[in-house]
Order: sequence, then structure tokens, then C-alpha cells
Amino acid sequence: MSQALRSLLDLLDLERIERDIFRGRSHFAVVPRVFGGQVAAQALVAAGRTVPEDRHAHSLHAYFLRPGDPGAPIVYTVDRIRDGRSFTTRRVVAVQHGQPIFHLSASFQTREDGLDHQAPVPAAPDPATLPTSDERLRGYGHLPAEVVERLLEARETVDLRYVDEPPYGRFGEPREPHSQVWFRANGKLDDDPLLHVVLATYVSDMTLLDSVLLAHGRGGWAVGDVVGASLDHAMWFHRPFRADEWLLYDQESPSAYGGRGLGQARIYTRDGRLAISVIQEGVVRVPREH
Repeated sequence: MSQALRSLLDLLDLERIERDIFRGRSHFAVVPRVFGGQVAAQALVAAGRTVPEDRHAHSLHAYFLRPGDPGAPIVYTVDRIRDGRSFTTRRVVAVQHGQPIFHLSASFQTREDGLDHQAPVPAAPDPATLPTSDERLRGYGHLPAEVVERLLEARETVDLRYVDEPPYGRFGEPREPHSQVWFRANGKLDDDPLLHVVLATYVSDMTLLDSVLLAHGRGGWAVGDVVGASLDHAMWFHRPFRADEWLLYDQESPSAYGGRGLGQARIYTRDGRLAISVIQEGVVRVPREH
């Protein structure tokens, strides 16, 4: 297990202050605010620690309300909305400096049999044939060295491999609003199902709006031609999976308008099972010229 992944797991091991109140901290982010995937993952950990072990996360819906301060602790308060026969619902509010910065609703379900169908897995090359983040990023002479190092540091927890060039790798001309990424945790995880869901939640916020940028030939924050932030995030966990085994993140953008861009995606296991569906909207603005 990489040291970065170990540090992330420590970060997700929230301190329990009271029965339904937890405290978390933050670490490095590529922008000067708390990484949204970290807040979502920590909030899901807080919710998960208040439900029975036989109930597994099947969906989450979240809003990013304010930028998080990476230098201050985050307090997560869990409301036990409902405990039914099959489903359990939790609401989590993350607070910093006396103000809510993030809101999460999550639902958990006992395992049961039912109807079964899925969208087919799209074609994608084997992840072993793709360049690593280090190999790809160090070949980008147009990116400042400090930007490359920040991106590489953010990738130390996860082996993330783009099928095609990321937005900051090739920009200036519009491309198809579609992006594929293979990812897995940089180390072996234990068998706790919640941990694998939490790690996938963390990674899901890294690249989902790439397809918005591709549609307009924009490179993103790394080259300074857009500014933005996540607004809301939703995930549905369909089938069991492991975040330490390869997952294909197939992403596209159906719309951008009014300073906002929408990304939607499906995450498949390497053997073709649809594990997760994801939708996110974010602020995507072109900087004003002075």
C-alpha cells in the first residue's frame, strides 16, 4: 500500500465526538480549498457508521455549499432520518467556522434478490496498455512544473489512467464530450464494503467534468482557461465492487449552459459489471478578460 493511500485511509477514519457527530481533517488539494471528493467521502463514512453492518450504501445525493478551508477541522453531524425494514436513510451536514459547507443524503439497503439487467460495458483498452499518470504528465512540456507536481501528488492515492489525452494534455480545439479513465486504489484494501464505496466516491470527483471541458477545447484549471467548482453530486451503487481492482469510469457531458456544466458517467468492473452511476453539475466559467 502506498504511503499516500495509507494517509488517505487515516483521513477517512473520522474521530467520533458524540453518538452522531464526527470530526475530520483535510490534506493536500490541487486547488486552495478542500477537495470535494474528500468531503463527500468523509460524509459517507459518518453516515455509514450510524447504520447496521448488514445495510450497504446504494445511493447518495450531495450539494457543495461553500469552499472548505483545508486548515480547519470539519464537523459532520448525522441525522437518523429513517430506519425501515430494508432501507436506512441518513442526512449529513458538514460544518466549518460555524457554517455548513456540504450537505449529503445517503440511503442504505439490506442485500436482496431482484430483477437484473444493465447497460453494456463500452469498449476500452486494457489499463495495462495505458500510460501511468507519471508517464503521461511528465511528457507535458506546456504545463508548469509545479502544476505537474501538484497533479502527481493528487494521484498518489490512486492509479488513474486516461484512455485518451486529458483536457490539459491537448486543448484548443473542441473534442467529443466523452472521456474514459481506468482507476484503482494504490494498494490492497480490506473487505469492508463501505470502504470500497467511500474510495470510489473520493475518486469520482476527480475527472467527472473533464467531458465538459473537452466539448469546448478547454484545458481546465491546470492551464487557467476556466474556473469552476462542483455544485452537486449524485451516485447510485448498483453491484458490489472493489476499489482496489480496476474500474472503468466512462464519462460524458450532455449539456453546458449558464455557467454550469453537467457530467454523467457509469463505472464498470473489469469483467463488465455496471457497478456505479454518477451525475455531477459544476460551475464552469471562462475567466473574464481585463
